[in-house]
Amino acid sequence: MTEPAERSTRTVYGRRHGKKLRPARQALIDDLLPRLRVELPAAGYLDPAQLFPSAVTAGLWLEIGFGAGEHLAWQARNHPDTGIIGCEPFINGMAALLSRVATDDLNNVRVFDDDARLLMNSLTEASVDRLFVLFPDPWPKMRHHKRRVVNSETLDAMARILSDGAELRLATDHMGYCRWMIEHIAPHPAFEWLARGPNDWRQRLDDWPETRYESKALTGSKPVFLHYRRRPRA
Repeated sequence: MTEPAERSTRTVYGRRHGKKLRPARQALIDDLLPRLRVELPAAGYLDPAQLFPSAVTAGLWLEIGFGAGEHLAWQARNHPDTGIIGCEPFINGMAALLSRVATDDLNNVRVFDDDARLLMNSLTEASVDRLFVLFPDPWPKMRHHKRRVVNSETLDAMARILSDGAELRLATDHMGYCRWMIEHIAPHPAFEWLARGPNDWRQRLDDWPETRYESKALTGSKPVFLHYRRRPRA
């Protein structure tokens, strides 16, 4: 079996820590995070089915950069038979999600607090049924565009781990990044844009809850919601 690509490559941009955590949040980082953290195998690929209890039978979803975890926790509550992995290196955001997980007893959530590319490169092919990248940092300066999470390299990784017919959901309130994402995904053979009219990118899907970040964005630039499907493999 081919080894996962770039096993040792780790690049996390932006802050890892914010304000000092309150004692209760720090306790979640110390006690709950180790129990939910996804550990990458030293060799071979990670079978995500082994991460969750037997009650999780409806597949695997992945959210890259979950912020404070509002969207991820909502999806986990409303889809208890679906396993969801959230990637977020920002420790304060991780603590916020863990608080929601503990409060709502969300047994179908696992987390990865490092570079999401490491996880994607370690997952088995066609193992993810829905992937979210919602309001990622747009890195607006041209010299920082290489830091954008949606790029040719990560799209190849997403195409590999997404199952045939799987959904890729993206959102941004930065129009420059919106154009960037569309321009990078359009020529990629694995993805089909599902928009058929303006409302398909101006409005969230019914099962796409509004977060505090989105509410804040609505006071300024209008968010754009991009919905793609993973085309069947040849």
